[in-house]
Amino acid sequence: MRQIAITGASGFVGSHLTRLFTEHGYTVTPISRRDIQNPTQLRDKLEHSEIVINLAGASIIRRWSESYKKVLYHSRIDTTQALVEAMKQLDKPPELLISTSAVGIYKNDQEYDEYTTNYADDFLSKLCQDWEATALQAEALGVRTVILRFGIILGKDGGALKKMLLPFKLGLGGVIGSGRQALSFIHIEDLKHFYLHAIEDQTVHGIYNMSSPIPTTNYGLTKALGATLHRPTVIPLPAFVVELVFGEGASVLTDGQSVIPKRVLESGFVFRFETIEETIADILDT
Repeated sequence: MRQIAITGASGFVGSHLTRLFTEHGYTVTPISRRDIQNPTQLRDKLEHSEIVINLAGASIIRRWSESYKKVLYHSRIDTTQALVEAMKQLDKPPELLISTSAVGIYKNDQEYDEYTTNYADDFLSKLCQDWEATALQAEALGVRTVILRFGIILGKDGGALKKMLLPFKLGLGGVIGSGRQALSFIHIEDLKHFYLHAIEDQTVHGIYNMSSPIPTTNYGLTKALGATLHRPTVIPLPAFVVELVFGEGASVLTDGQSVIPKRVLESGFVFRFETIEETIADILDT
């Protein structure tokens, strides 16, 4: 029975993956913050794991004070570096590392796929670039390394959609800012099944955009939610209000990247949910 070690196992994505892997006969070992801070414990967990999945990181959807930006950075970079350093100490490192990044690495001026290196010049992009560079150190150890750049992950029991549902159900939903900002999203079902695909297909390596082949906009998401819930969506949330609440972190909501998962499709993976309308309809069971 193959063993998978996961940082961030109790989070939204981690809990979904844990259930899926268990159903497919894998043994899942959570890696805690305490393990990350204890090199001996961490080496012991990795020594018995063929696969490592790195999901750890503080929440992006918060006000980005200078102190919290350090939390965002170190919760990702330090954890990933600890994993790589532990692998270096093993006679036989894990076969596969699947680490995390975000589509926020890209600029918001056009559509991008994984072959571009034309990245944004802001905090989130630089965080993603450093995060990826840290994980890619594992390649020098002979570890097949896969990095998944998450778009907005949509699921009923967590993530951004869970926070949005109540105001929309009450008829208080609306676009954020202009509503024209791009939104690259992925259904949690497609995301978790790509993990299985990456594990089972030895040719999968490098960078992959975890987003639907058909990106939408904030307006598109708003209208899909309104139509599915049969509620009006006429109350906009002005951008300046979001900026007052989240500061620099408001860019996650008021900006957006239009991203295509070209390498995902080239790998032979087939999305079950391509459009925002079918994604929202499935999640809300309509």
